[in-house]
Amino acid sequence: MLTKSRPWRAALVFLALAAGAAHAKPAAPSISQLAAFPRMASFTIAPDGRHLAAIEARGEDRVILVWKTDELDKPPTAIGASRMKLQRVQFIKSDLLGVTMWQPYDSRLDRITKTFVTKLFITDLAGKNWHEPLPQERAMSRVGDKLSALANPAILDALPNDPDHILVISDELGTSGDVFKVNVRTNRAERIHRADDKIAGYVTDLEGNLRARTRADVDTKGAFIAAEIRESGSGNWVEHFRSYVKERDAVQIVGFAKDPNVAFVLSNVGLDKTVIYEYDIAARKQKEILFKHRFFDADGVLISRNKGSGDVVLGDIIGIPYNGPRGSGTDMQWTSPKAKALDKGIRDALGLRSQPVRVTDPATGESADMDYDLESAYTITSWTPDLNAVVFQVSGASRPPEFYLLRNGKLAMLAKAFPDIDPAALGKTRVVYYKARDGLDIPAFVTTPSVELCGPAPWPAVVHPHGGPWARDTMGFDGSMWVPLMASRCYAVLRPQFRGSQGWGRRLWKAGDAEWGQKMQDDKDDGAKWLVDQGIAKPDRIAIFGFSYGGYSAMAASVRPNGPYKCAIAGAGVSDHKRIWAQFYTNPFFRERQAPTVDGLNPVDRADNLQIPIMVYHGDRDQTVPLEQSDWFVSKARGAKRPVVYHEIADYGHGPAWTRKIMGDQLRIIEDYLVRDCGAKGL
Repeated sequence: MLTKSRPWRAALVFLALAAGAAHAKPAAPSISQLAAFPRMASFTIAPDGRHLAAIEARGEDRVILVWKTDELDKPPTAIGASRMKLQRVQFIKSDLLGVTMWQPYDSRLDRITKTFVTKLFITDLAGKNWHEPLPQERAMSRVGDKLSALANPAILDALPNDPDHILVISDELGTSGDVFKVNVRTNRAERIHRADDKIAGYVTDLEGNLRARTRADVDTKGAFIAAEIRESGSGNWVEHFRSYVKERDAVQIVGFAKDPNVAFVLSNVGLDKTVIYEYDIAARKQKEILFKHRFFDADGVLISRNKGSGDVVLGDIIGIPYNGPRGSGTDMQWTSPKAKALDKGIRDALGLRSQPVRVTDPATGESADMDYDLESAYTITSWTPDLNAVVFQVSGASRPPEFYLLRNGKLAMLAKAFPDIDPAALGKTRVVYYKARDGLDIPAFVTTPSVELCGPAPWPAVVHPHGGPWARDTMGFDGSMWVPLMASRCYAVLRPQFRGSQGWGRRLWKAGDAEWGQKMQDDKDDGAKWLVDQGIAKPDRIAIFGFSYGGYSAMAASVRPNGPYKCAIAGAGVSDHKRIWAQFYTNPFFRERQAPTVDGLNPVDRADNLQIPIMVYHGDRDQTVPLEQSDWFVSKARGAKRPVVYHEIADYGHGPAWTRKIMGDQLRIIEDYLVRDCGAKGL
């Protein structure tokens, strides 16, 4: 139980699972509650199971806490950071932590470029000895100094069976970089593979050997991705698969079996959804299909990579993640007996009960009922090799994350990420499908407000398209806090997985090609109509809000005639897709890969003829979508005296927010515009 004598103990709450005190009426969270860092986050357990670490928020600051798992009731070791802010912590060895941190960075060469820099460091469990994962050579020029500052080497393989070494990928000129074997005790590095600018990733085998790599290039047929495997005898790299991106073919080596001649391949060649199959390297032949889902893409293979792990044997396939409604990592088919037993134990302890949910395949239009955890689900985030100790997160769209430790059969609740937020105020979210005007089935997530807080339907509503557009939403908790904000302010929220979204199959993905602001935009408008037809939304009280590509969608909606929206909000939107592609996609592979898919309505061309009011906001440290994209749109709209509100946010990038004030300011301008403005008197 909690005690008042030791404030740090609020980080670890050893309580039986119990519901919170009932509220007569849910309490809508304040902006400061939504903008706060998670009270606790990033729980990780050491491979030997002896220590547990996490990040605790202390207002604007964050610190790492480290406990002995046998002494969780005793004060942890606290590790702070002076200049950079903590983002994530994970064990890379039983006595070493990998810590990801970030900070603002102003690059000064021919001009000042305001951005952020992210760095990975390694430290001991007391936080006394820190070093970067790859020794840095001394820069000999201003350009070299800039590249060194921006470089962020990444751990390719923690080599779980080697107590002293890890494999690290350097970060050079935006490529995947060379591969080094680094001694984490002496910080000495040996280069084991030299890359070129076309290498896009690597895969190691169970022994930690570099066995596969991906090459991105262009030939006479167009841009392609080649999967290469290293021959065990000669060490030569041999191409085994070549897939062309214009067809959205995917062939990727995702792991190796105990038999070194067998690889696991993820592929959608000849299919709409990706599958996992075994591949005979010597014979160059596909073997057994390990996983195929009727409605969703397979996403990899979770393989035991530790020796001497009891009944979890080296090379065992523990599970196969797939891209269901909650996304890869949460949606998992467990395969090993130990993992299946663990899954049952966790589900029984939490009282998770699956329910039938109707799903539809956009490629065929066929539907079926699938048993699924609708309200909340769990995700294992860290575990010991024998699976005798696991840390997992429980969350749902309306259930902020909670963290648990299951160790030697005993379950303990560790912490709640947002204990001050009342889940009952966040409404309910479900996956739905609606018909676009041309008959294509569009997946979507709809969040309806709490009736106790907001009264019965219909409600004012917001269509909320995701960024990308080669991306997707999931049914988990929205850490951006946009959906919790809107739902708790009594708006229904629809997140359409419009054509061009990735992760729902090839047909839906390709259907968005060169349809920016056209059929892709029709899908969002058709979603607004569906909300009205379902009795969820009030027809004259619908807004559209998006960020990045979603910001483009809001800009496009503001200039298209006869739309269903009262107003629009565009965060970091692309207003001129012609100039942004010309600026960023100078690489021949990327030009061939994505540039032909980006065509259609260019919002800046029509910004002087806005059809509805719009609020635009953008961060001055955004190097993904430059601030000028919003400046152009707003300047043209204001020149024509059109109704536009503009907020330039200092020290904000392309997300996340650097300070809690910036996070709160962003949420506040969204709330204020929806509640008090949106053309007149609010939505």
